[in-house]
Amino acid sequence: MTLGFLVALEIAARHYGLPGPMTNQAREVIFAPKSGPLLYASMALMMVVLTWRQRFVAAGVAVGIDVVFFLVRWAVDAKMMFGNGALWVILGCAVIAVTRRTGRERVLLLKGVGLGLLLVAGRKTGDTWLLITSKTRPAVLDQYVATADHALGNPSWLAGRIVKATGPIGAHVLDYVYIQLAVAAVVVALYQLRHVAAERRFPGHHLVRTFLVIGLLGPGIYMIFPVVGPIFAYGTGAFGTGGEHWAVADLWPNTPPPISTPQQMLYDGITPRNCMPSLHTAWATAIFIHSRKAPRVLRFAGTFWLIATLGATLGFGYHYGADLIAGVVFTLTIEAALRSVDRGWDRSGIQLVAYGATVFTALLVSYRYLSMEMAARPWICGPLLILAMISVIYGYIRTTKRWEPQTAKAAPTRRPKAQPELI
Repeated sequence: MTLGFLVALEIAARHYGLPGPMTNQAREVIFAPKSGPLLYASMALMMVVLTWRQRFVAAGVAVGIDVVFFLVRWAVDAKMMFGNGALWVILGCAVIAVTRRTGRERVLLLKGVGLGLLLVAGRKTGDTWLLITSKTRPAVLDQYVATADHALGNPSWLAGRIVKATGPIGAHVLDYVYIQLAVAAVVVALYQLRHVAAERRFPGHHLVRTFLVIGLLGPGIYMIFPVVGPIFAYGTGAFGTGGEHWAVADLWPNTPPPISTPQQMLYDGITPRNCMPSLHTAWATAIFIHSRKAPRVLRFAGTFWLIATLGATLGFGYHYGADLIAGVVFTLTIEAALRSVDRGWDRSGIQLVAYGATVFTALLVSYRYLSMEMAARPWICGPLLILAMISVIYGYIRTTKRWEPQTAKAAPTRRPKAQPELI
């Protein structure tokens, strides 16, 4: 199924004269990768099935191969980037699994290789999806979302001014958090998968599954609700090949957009329509959820990554506040569905998933058809949007707590009364 999906995306990309996810991944065997940290994070995921000795050998081989690639690229003055060594190690482990392993050992190693390659393929698939949205959706719905965002107080405009006031330091920190979101997810996933090598099996549910499903379903919503974001629709984010400005006006982040009857607007064929819902918010929310049972340092890191990601998505003008609310509801619904699949569907799981899907659909419908009413009554509609999100959060917490295994509390031991000594 996954292979068929990748082939379909490859064909779709070729239709527009560009390489697809499979071609882009194959190029990184030799040419400079787009993201070296992502490839090493993928290799780290693969290594959860290895022993410590095998991990040290694999890491050493990857670094050695990258050193050779680095020297060759430096000699021919090519683009510099590391990560080829990590991809070679992953592919090498696949060859070893097929040729040198048998039975359960082969299956376990292939699962580890598949997990690592799925993370990389997910990134390449996302890039292709974004290309398809820009080519197939010439009209965007930014004016509707921007109008609805008045009910929330135009948070992107506020956050944009705050980030601008913090200067380059704040912007660089948020930019790093925004870009390296997948690496943060791998850190949490490594903690969840730390016992795989010893137990010789994967847990039924972990963060990587949620990450991949979010990346698979999210772009489908982009096709239904294409939005480019404040920095593009109301700022200086995109110019045409002839120098024409595609934005409605240059307003972000200093001047909130005026309330007027929204309409669809044509936009360029390059900028991805990847705002509704905010998948960065969705992924950061998933990291936060899965880090709750981790050690304190990972819990703090998960909280920081969520807050910083929210600040970056708004502060850089990539998303509206309405996108973030939809992203949170989107994640909780997917997480509830995946946990239900793992433990078995029951009435509570079906109700939670159905409620989350209903709220998510209602949000999109209200943004599209009730944006003027929402902007005209911010003191009513704004709290209602927040309450809708909170209701899904509350439902998720309440339901999943009942799913947790109940451990019987040990009865307190009573100390026997001291007997009087006989003289």
